[in-house]
Amino acid sequence: MFRLLSKESNIFSIPVYIGVLLLIVIGFNFLDLNTLDFFSAVITFAGVAMGYFCFNTIALNYQTHLPLFLYTAFIFALYPGDLDIGIAVSLFTNSIILILLTNVDMSVRKNSYPLVGAILALNFIFLPTTWPMSIFLILHIIGTSDRIGLHIFRLFYGIFLVGISYLGIAYFLGMNSWNPAYFPFGDFKPSENIEGLLWLLPVVLMLLHAVMDHFRNFNKKSPTSKFKYTFLLIFSLSQLITIVLYMGKHYEYLLLLAFPASIILSRMLKFLPKYWMQETGLWLIIFSLILFKLQGYYNFNI
Repeated sequence: MFRLLSKESNIFSIPVYIGVLLLIVIGFNFLDLNTLDFFSAVITFAGVAMGYFCFNTIALNYQTHLPLFLYTAFIFALYPGDLDIGIAVSLFTNSIILILLTNVDMSVRKNSYPLVGAILALNFIFLPTTWPMSIFLILHIIGTSDRIGLHIFRLFYGIFLVGISYLGIAYFLGMNSWNPAYFPFGDFKPSENIEGLLWLLPVVLMLLHAVMDHFRNFNKKSPTSKFKYTFLLIFSLSQLITIVLYMGKHYEYLLLLAFPASIILSRMLKFLPKYWMQETGLWLIIFSLILFKLQGYYNFNI
């Protein structure tokens, strides 16, 4: 199966995977006619579907089927069917930010910071717990920009425009009280009932191995690969901060890591020295995700 998924994808591959994604979303929402859940499902589908195009823009996996397949498997395992609207919007906005910041045209990346700032503010309005994304964007500007001050100003200008617009609309609608959810910097509690996450332990261990192997062979990689992989790791770290601080019992937060985990794991499998290791690693990931999905329905623990 690994050899089959290692073949180069073609122009028809992404539409096929998006079709599978549509079946997954429809299947989990088939009997739920709630309007808000339907709206959340549409945004989730759009955000996850855009993630497929991010694989080509970031170009770390040689355009093979493997990352696309793993990404689809992660979505199937982690998508609960009644995804919170905040997480759905976050998936959508994250995909747009990744597409903008990984564009091969340097001028597009430099001129997109006001839009990225506006998207970041919109993301915060729907899900304030995603504030670590702002740290990722600032670090990205510092590490890649030749005019750091200007681009940070553009980022915050976009944030300001959306923020002041939101406050103005809220004022005219009579929403004059402060919602404590917009200050998510206190009352941190450790996640409860994490036994179900133990089924994902093989995936976590492979992710750790992949990151350590990257740094062991850091000097052997090309400058482009170093930059893109570092970009991906910092993005993953910002999502991981949100997950550790705010996930609690809401395992759907793990969807925020589906895209970077797919790239990291597919690269790790590709560079394993033996074919049997690659095949075993792939099936271990698949079975771990299936067992995690099943325990969500039948509540059996290790």
